[in-house]
Amino acid sequence: MKTKADLLAFLDEIGVAARTHEHPAVFRVGEGEAIKAGIAGAHTKNLFLKDAKGQLWLISAEDRSVIDLKRLPAVIGSGRLSFGNEALMAQTLGVTPGSVTAFALINDTGRRVRFVLDRTLAEAPAVNFHPLTNTATTSVDGAGFRRFLQAIGVRPLIVDFETLSLVESCEAR
Repeated sequence: MKTKADLLAFLDEIGVAARTHEHPAVFRVGEGEAIKAGIAGAHTKNLFLKDAKGQLWLISAEDRSVIDLKRLPAVIGSGRLSFGNEALMAQTLGVTPGSVTAFALINDTGRRVRFVLDRTLAEAPAVNFHPLTNTATTSVDGAGFRRFLQAIGVRPLIVDFETLSLVESCEAR
């Protein structure tokens, strides 16, 4: 599994300018508001889920978004959603609870996880994610984030969480 150092080296290798801010561990959305206040760009919340059909999902949304897990399956074409367990998260994404991040898709070499991206993040000029650890936040511009996803072969389903509608449907493989 790739580490924070591996991720940052990969971003540099593919030409994505990244700025990493070290900070105390943050485990939940709502924690670290003072940290976020000092970092420009859209901040995120990330959910690792498994559906009733066994499909794994990663949802990355703007940190203030409301995600209705009961209504979302109809939008993304999944079975009933529940949180994935820690062992499965470590096995597929190489992270632990509190460190879930879209950057962890770099570790999903088998492409077992489908990625759902909030429209707000997809359109943001800059986004912030944990770099595989919750003791730092890495900022990249929107084009750089799209370059990262393309380089690892991931095409997200883009969902507008305000209207709970599918904006762009792409196969994740």
